[in-house]
Amino acid sequence: MFSKIQKRLIACARLPRCSALGAVLILSNSLLAAELSSESIRAIRVWPAQDYTRVTVESGQPLKHNLLRLRNPERLVLDLENVDLQSVQQGFSDKVSTNDPYIANLRVGRFKPGVVRVVLDLKGEVKPQIFTLAPIGEYGHRLVLDIYPIEPLDPILALLQKRELKTAPGIFGTPDEQKPGAGPGIKQPQPASPPVDRLVTIAVDAGHGGEDPGARGRRGTREKHVTLTIARKLKSLIDAEPDMRAMLTRDGDYFIELGARVEKAQLVKADLFVSIHADAFIKSHVRGSSVFALSERGASSTAAQWLARGENRADLIGGVNVARKRDRYLQMTLNDLSLTAQVNDSLKLARAVLGELGGVNPLHKGSVEQAGFAVLKSPIPSILVETAFISNPDEETRLNDAAYQEKIARAILRGVKSYIAKNPPLSRSTLASIR
Repeated sequence: MFSKIQKRLIACARLPRCSALGAVLILSNSLLAAELSSESIRAIRVWPAQDYTRVTVESGQPLKHNLLRLRNPERLVLDLENVDLQSVQQGFSDKVSTNDPYIANLRVGRFKPGVVRVVLDLKGEVKPQIFTLAPIGEYGHRLVLDIYPIEPLDPILALLQKRELKTAPGIFGTPDEQKPGAGPGIKQPQPASPPVDRLVTIAVDAGHGGEDPGARGRRGTREKHVTLTIARKLKSLIDAEPDMRAMLTRDGDYFIELGARVEKAQLVKADLFVSIHADAFIKSHVRGSSVFALSERGASSTAAQWLARGENRADLIGGVNVARKRDRYLQMTLNDLSLTAQVNDSLKLARAVLGELGGVNPLHKGSVEQAGFAVLKSPIPSILVETAFISNPDEETRLNDAAYQEKIARAILRGVKSYIAKNPPLSRSTLASIR
């Protein structure tokens, strides 16, 4: 079957007065018409991270595409049909950073009429996955290319930076107290603190990220940036404690599925799970901090139900490969006994944290709320902290203040420590060691 361009050239060749120049003009005009009718790309985004790098191509219509893997050297070749070359070139311009773990370089060009080719030079062997997403929210049709390492990163390795066994500095107290002849006020030698052979592991979850920006303040503040900043501060504070350590579910601006967040906490055998958020509401005067736990039944209020519904849309907005999710994760089900115990422990943790947050920011509600948050469906005590309303102009300003972020992180830590003091985790061997 001939294309329209080929048919016009054949017809021209049969005419007695058709010249080579005429054929060229016909070809040029036909190519120009095809170019003008091609789909213009709305946006191209690249999200590099150690977990994986995501490339998103957004358009007004579904994109016809084909992905090839080439070896020696390692490359990925993405062919896009009936798209505007210039919009693809502009979209990919300066998108690949030198610190991208997987993409070394990127080139865009015309492969053949009607096909734009994108070549990704890789830093090593990878495991690519490509899928499409239907329009949702502010996004149009999206073509998503996820570039994973051959061997998935082990979240346990992040915990190896902190030693499993810790002892108090100095066997006989401070240096001044160890000096001979220090006078009548000298203290008697005290035994050292016992080694820490059981570190409490906290999974700190920075809400949203990457394709999923979360809520947005009126001054442009994005929830995903605020939550990551506070989560990092909280991790630093936890790691400074002699008997605690923290693991971040994400440590950069990239998207993590809700189920993967829970899975990471389970892989490191976390004792507690704390998810950090900054909610929004249609009315800008609404304010205050809140803490949520999982609900066995319905939500504790209409507002809690509304909020949970919004947070649970993260996978739709961020973009999940449905086939991969079906292969990797099993639907989490907890029996009635374990679910009841988890919810009870989560409520205790939530109350302790809420009480501390009240000393930093007014509380939206004086009691812990409950709803069916997907990210809280875990066997371990899990809470979701709404640090403040990013939709409130005053609280948006505070959320961008480093001192306020530190106060929020310290309040959460105090609440966690208060809970642990009354509900020590069951004894078990330490998870990982660098000895």
